[in-house]
Amino acid sequence: MGRLSGFTYRDISRKLILLGFVFYREAKGSHEIWHHPEKNLYTTLARHNGDVAEGTLRHIVKQAGVTPDDFLSA
Repeated sequence: MGRLSGFTYRDISRKLILLGFVFYREAKGSHEIWHHPEKNLYTTLARHNGDVAEGTLRHIVKQAGVTPDDFLSA
């Protein structure tokens, strides 16, 4: 297990809010689009129970334009 494992949807959404993201809209299925108005960046977050896979979270962090360290410290 790596540093980015063990995060739930709720944990990730709280950190995105702390990083300046806001909920933008619903997407297909159980996904949501989050937007950072100042940086004009978008990221997609799946809304489901359980932990998000580490690779998936790495992709979310990359889309958000932050480093894993910045995400963990938020």
